[in-house]
Order: sequence, then C-alpha cells, then structure tokens
Amino acid sequence: GRFVYLPRPPVLLIAALTGCGPGVLTRTLLNAGARVVALESDRAFLPELQSLENSLHGQLEVVHCDFFRLDPLGCGSMKPPAMYSEKLFENLGILAVPWTADVPVKIIGFLPQKKERNTLWKFIFVMYERSSIYRYGRIELNMFVSEKEYKVLTAKPGELRSYQALSVLLQTACEIQLLHMLLPNDHLCLVRMTPRRHLFTGGMTTTNSSTFIHMVKQCLAKRKSKLIDRLNSWSPDSGSKILRELEIPENIITGNLYPEEYRRLFEAMEHSKEFSQSWLYDEVLENNRNINF
Repeated sequence: GRFVYLPRPPVLLIAALTGCGPGVLTRTLLNAGARVVALESDRAFLPELQSLENSLHGQLEVVHCDFFRLDPLGCGSMKPPAMYSEKLFENLGILAVPWTADVPVKIIGFLPQKKERNTLWKFIFVMYERSSIYRYGRIELNMFVSEKEYKVLTAKPGELRSYQALSVLLQTACEIQLLHMLLPNDHLCLVRMTPRRHLFTGGMTTTNSSTFIHMVKQCLAKRKSKLIDRLNSWSPDSGSKILRELEIPENIITGNLYPEEYRRLFEAMEHSKEFSQSWLYDEVLENNRNINF
C-alpha cells in the first residue's frame, strides 16, 4: 500500500507513501512543494528512496514503516516495519490537537485489497476510541478502495444489499467524499473520510462508543427485522416508548433507519431508565475484539 500524511497549516505539508518506492503520487506531491514523509514497508525500496531523499534537501523524509502494522495488539519491543504510532508521530514532530481543531494530518493510501473490510473496521474501532493515530486529532483518510466497498461505505437506508453496520458507523463518524475513480483499474475509488468535529458531543464518548458500535452491529445483523423487536429484546416492552419519543415509526425495519437516527436512538437509550447500562456491555469487548485484523 501507499500512504500520505498532509498536515494543514501552520504545520508544513507532510506526505507519506508506503510500498512500491517513489511512484507517480510521491513525485506529484514533491513537485507540488509538499514536504513528503515516505513510509516504506519494503526494505528493497529504501535505497532508491533514500537517494532521492538526499537530493531534495529536507523535502523528503524516509521511514521504514508499514502503516497498516501500526499499533499491533500486544506490547513490548518490535522491529520495523511494524511500529507504534506514538513513536512514528513523535519522530515526525506531529503533536496532538483537540478533536474539535482542524485536521492535523491527512493520509493518502491504498487499502490492502485482501483486507479492505477488516482494515476499515480497525479504523472505525480506533476512531471511536480515539486511540492509535486518532489520539492526535481528526486524522483524515484519503484511501483508494474498491468500488464494491465504496458502495457499502456510502449506502443509504433501504439499499438492503449494501447498507450495513459499516455504512452506519462510518457515516456517523465521518464526512465521506468521492474524490476520483480510476475506471481502468477495477474501478478503484479515491475516498476522503474526514472525522466529524461533533462526533464526541451529546451522549457519545470514547467510553461508551464501543457500545454504540455493538448496538449498530446487532441491529443490522438482520436488516429486514423490526427495530422494535430488537429494542424489546434489550429492555422488554420499552421499544414503543422510546420510538415514540424519537418520532420513529414503530414498524420500521433496521435497514431503513438513517445513521443520524441510530445515533439519536443510542443517546436516548443511554439516558433512559428502562435501558440499564448492562443492556449491551457484557458482550461489547468480546465481540468487537474477535475481528482478526
């Protein structure tokens, strides 16, 4: 894969690419005047990149690192290209900013084709937790994804084939924009995913966000099931009341509820006496962590 970090002013533009050496995208960024930090996972490409680095007088910095292997589970020492994001960002001089501040870093890259879905789920978990790269603020992802995955990311309620938990969670957390489509190359889509400033306002916190993730996954496991039945399974005979309060039709199916309605529903349940905090917590960590990244 390839990656690019592009922090906004007052920080200098930083770009980071990984894999395949100094390609077209790297050179385009360099020619545009960006300060490029190349994350190269393949040691074989390091000499060529380092030679280019030496000729650019500080515009290019090369790091032996695999972006997709940042912050692996577990702890202890590790060898490149695996790395902790804290070490990488510290070495690059990137400082953490408040979540409501401007985007501090932009990343451009190609999602691993064989692990697109798992990689997107990993980004969702660490974004809602504000862990890993998201400890530094609203990191913007500009990723090349398959057209199939793009349709899932942007699916609307009622599009039951594509509208999934991934759709709701990413649309809730991010503004999603299609920047470019490469038609000859299996319809690869360059998609910008910018975390929303207001993600952690209202009732959403890094503490309860894992419960929101699990709630959405449970609801959309069967997209033609009635939402009220799912609510009543968590708190018997409480579904009608909370749906009336939110002015959501009682006969609505889970696949027809908008992302913003899922968020409002979650926040209402968090503040409801009928839905105690144990309604999902017992399963949250076990289910969320069972995904193999």
